[in-house]
Amino acid sequence: MAASRLVTPDDIIRLRDVGHRDVISTRQTPLGVSPDGKRLAFVISRAQIATNDYCRALVVVDLAPGTGSPAEPRVVDRGGELIKVPTAVRGLVQTAGAPDMVTPVWSPDGRSIAYRKRIDGRTEAWVAAADGSGARAVARLDGDVIDLAWDPDGARLLLTWQPGLVAQRAAIAREALSGYLYDDRFQPTDRPEPLLQASPLVGLSVDLASGRRQDLGADETAKRFPNYRPGLPVPLDVRSQGGIRARLTPVSDDLRSEMRIVAAMPDGSARACLARTCSGSIPLMFWIGETLVFLRQEGWAKGTYALYGWRPDRDAPQKIVAGEDLLSGCLPAAGRIVCMTENATTTRRIVTIDVADGLQKTVFDPNPEFGAIRLGTVKRLAVRNAVGREAWGDLVLPPGYRGGRLPLVIVQYRSRGFLRGGVGAEYPIHAFAARGMAVLSFERPDPLASGKTEAEQLGSATRDWGDRRSVNDALDRVIDEAVRLGVADPSRIGMTGLSDGATTTAFSLLNSRYRIAAAAVSSLAMEPQTVMTVGGTRWADSLKAQGYPPMTKDDPTFWAPMSLTRNASRIDTPILVQPADHEYTLSLEAWTALREADKPVEMFVFPDEYHNKWQPAHLTAVYERSLDWMDYWLLGKRDADPAKAPQYARWDALKVLADRPKSAGS
Repeated sequence: MAASRLVTPDDIIRLRDVGHRDVISTRQTPLGVSPDGKRLAFVISRAQIATNDYCRALVVVDLAPGTGSPAEPRVVDRGGELIKVPTAVRGLVQTAGAPDMVTPVWSPDGRSIAYRKRIDGRTEAWVAAADGSGARAVARLDGDVIDLAWDPDGARLLLTWQPGLVAQRAAIAREALSGYLYDDRFQPTDRPEPLLQASPLVGLSVDLASGRRQDLGADETAKRFPNYRPGLPVPLDVRSQGGIRARLTPVSDDLRSEMRIVAAMPDGSARACLARTCSGSIPLMFWIGETLVFLRQEGWAKGTYALYGWRPDRDAPQKIVAGEDLLSGCLPAAGRIVCMTENATTTRRIVTIDVADGLQKTVFDPNPEFGAIRLGTVKRLAVRNAVGREAWGDLVLPPGYRGGRLPLVIVQYRSRGFLRGGVGAEYPIHAFAARGMAVLSFERPDPLASGKTEAEQLGSATRDWGDRRSVNDALDRVIDEAVRLGVADPSRIGMTGLSDGATTTAFSLLNSRYRIAAAAVSSLAMEPQTVMTVGGTRWADSLKAQGYPPMTKDDPTFWAPMSLTRNASRIDTPILVQPADHEYTLSLEAWTALREADKPVEMFVFPDEYHNKWQPAHLTAVYERSLDWMDYWLLGKRDADPAKAPQYARWDALKVLADRPKSAGS
């Protein structure tokens, strides 16, 4: 398909997704392989902007159609609401708003598929016939189903849920009648009531014929569901059919230690793989016959994804495939490897990989029409910062770029796979490029942290804002490269960010060697009053343990490099803030200080949103406003749409503030 047009924000928002919108983990997989290894099941999701919801379907595709071309997918069930990722942050249950991973599970006989489906605000266990002849809910519980598995005989479906949350909801409802005790259950940014506290998962079996339910018990639940303790990482520990057990062991006692592969042989002996490629960042491994296949992130800042095969009876692993294309969710299927893969300009697709020669074949491309869209070229700029950390930025050029300096928009803080919009997918990289701007998709360096405990790690990163300085220096050096290449105009740099990226933006406004000409962020959070109040006592206590001063101790020296509130008089960068209603109070301290100092700042609050925005209509608004914002401040352009006249009237007034002569000492 010949590329014929430029990308639009709608193109990016309406991408069909298999798995997470962002690849949060290369280890998790949304793919379910049938027992015979010949079919694949997955849930596909697509945003519907007009109705502000999602179209979802359970799909089956043949892995070996035999025609030499990808097989046609078969929809075996439709419907269901978006399932948001459930998380427990500092022990409090909440959601970040990002789509959750739904992994279909095949029955032992390959005739049925179990999966999670959300109906009327509750995530249920469903079973669909693999041939598409019907689907039904298996169990409607008082809470959400978290995980699914089949009993070996295929007569029962096993699941986990959190009945303790149901009891907590009832207790909080009773407490409401006499007023809530304000304690560490509160996170004021989220809601004006206590949050639920993390509750143990409970296993349950459901007889498919009779519907009879039975508790599994803690031991059986742990056996059937290795990740039944939410929030704790599941150790990589896999066993071959021949009885060889492979696991990862730490190389040192540092909390961030590299890991090494060790095989426990059937005779009781242990065999460590001593090759360099058997240690490092290894997020995934599984057996294909007597070959251990593992994924290793390696190269500059771990930006290369490589699959290796290792037999414990041989000295060194053999490389199967390697490159900058992101590989995620890999698993075995009838002697081959099935993975999802994507790169800076190619959307996610599902492929098979031959173990012997690394040959890849596309099984399913969810977005074939994207081939008709013209995208610009991408060049990776690798740097090492002042403290030795490796980092990079992917420099995205406008389609048809022929030279000359351009405004540079920075998007953060991961640059892996398809360059959709940075972490949270809120700032559309290729859409900025389509409007004639260069984009720097920045991969932040590993945290500047060390220690044997989490507290030691966090404390070392906080000391003198060491990790922030490390990130800022790496970013400045990547900008240096874009300027040196003659692409970036150093007087027209825009910066965006969500979460850690928003904090980096705030720090850069005060510490970068470059003047940031315009900023668009999803929050303004790290401020003296804010971090000790609206985040709740658990967050405040955590920050104090890291070295942040308490609210009763004014510490100007500590906050001088970070706080926009304390430095409001120095800021002249126009700042657009677009937070979720569950987080907007985090931005009020800095926003108020900037407003009182007559600085160019504007904020929009999005209802029923979270750390990651999930509503298609809201993503559309964020995309369009961010694009218009950078057009206005970096290119001097404005959209001719009459409906946007009030927007530009406000921004013209902000420009008067931005262009005022600076007073002495400011």
